[in-house]
Amino acid sequence: MTNFNDKVVLITGAGNGIGRATALAFAQQGASVVVADINQSDGEETAAKITQAGGIATFMLCDVTKDRDVQTLVDGTLETYGKLDIAFNNAGIEIEQSKLADGEEAIYDKIMDVNVKGVWRCMKYQIPAMLQQPTSAIVNTASIAALGAAPKMSIYSASKHAVIGLTKSAAIEYAKKGLRVNAVCPAVIDTDMFKRATQSDPQKEQYANSLHPVGRIGQPEEVAAAVLYLCSDLASFTTGVALPVDGGSTAI
Repeated sequence: MTNFNDKVVLITGAGNGIGRATALAFAQQGASVVVADINQSDGEETAAKITQAGGIATFMLCDVTKDRDVQTLVDGTLETYGKLDIAFNNAGIEIEQSKLADGEEAIYDKIMDVNVKGVWRCMKYQIPAMLQQPTSAIVNTASIAALGAAPKMSIYSASKHAVIGLTKSAAIEYAKKGLRVNAVCPAVIDTDMFKRATQSDPQKEQYANSLHPVGRIGQPEEVAAAVLYLCSDLASFTTGVALPVDGGSTAI
């Protein structure tokens, strides 16, 4: 797609799924990748896949709900590579399966702490470092649940709506500073989370496929391609966008 040689990329939630696919894609295009994840074994495996393929990667343990962890992550990136060009704030959780009135405050707090405050916290520390570069780019992971309703996932949907709000506001605040901020909004993607949810009931997978006009769920690599585009010079006039990667779901 483009050349990311000499670019330093930081990715949260890079231990598996969309985060891992994006880390591998950036490395294949020449970037040095900081693989951040709360799960050490998964994160180290992603970094190992990159280095074994001849790329450059460093794993850093990070819980995005902890201010010290995120600050240390950004500081460690600067100490290791001397700069930060691109950030993909992908860490998130999806643990809700009840209607709004049946929800629990503890679940609300956990979802918001990771999905909203985690993204806010990452950008808070990333942006000052990235403004040291002539141009830079941030992409945040939202969801098609941020573009409409999500029955039995109202808290998750609200959290992803908030991610778009953070994205658009930051995009305008830093538009003249060379920093572009966008979001991707995936539909159902073939990740470990999806496999766990459907392995006991094949009908769930069939239903998930039917939700997308293209007739199938998405692949992590397809979301990764959208992230690379938004971070590339090909998207130099694109900021403040929430890009659906959804097999046509939001077109209905």
